[in-house]
Amino acid sequence: MIRAFLAALLLAIVTPALAQPGSAPTIPQSVLIQPGELAAALKSGPKPVILQVGFKIMYDEAHIPGALYAGPAGKDDGIAALKMAAASIDKGNQVVIYCGCCPWEHCPNIAAAWRTLKDLGFTQLKVLYIANNFGADWAEKGLPVVHG
Repeated sequence: MIRAFLAALLLAIVTPALAQPGSAPTIPQSVLIQPGELAAALKSGPKPVILQVGFKIMYDEAHIPGALYAGPAGKDDGIAALKMAAASIDKGNQVVIYCGCCPWEHCPNIAAAWRTLKDLGFTQLKVLYIANNFGADWAEKGLPVVHG
């Protein structure tokens, strides 16, 4: 019995955690857009509606040109702000959401924002995949940024 307990404990320690319901890794790969791909889209053709669903201090410091602040979707008031922002957007428009507060697997905002907009009926919804954070994966790569 002790041996079985120790084996289970060891397995729990060395096995990577599965994505939790509502966490960023649960977002389907098919809806992800890479930073370089979004930056290229901003230079050409129809520009998507971009919503920053992270923390206001991050948006105020630096954000993607044209991005609208839509509240931290990991909180109830942030979801309310996101719904208000979404109310003025045609559900058939291409919409890209991003956060970038922290590493993808720990982001408290992006999955809730994606799920909310999907449930509201947005059909052209994409999620910007930011592996580490907005600074490292967007700004420091020389991609377009608005400060302030």
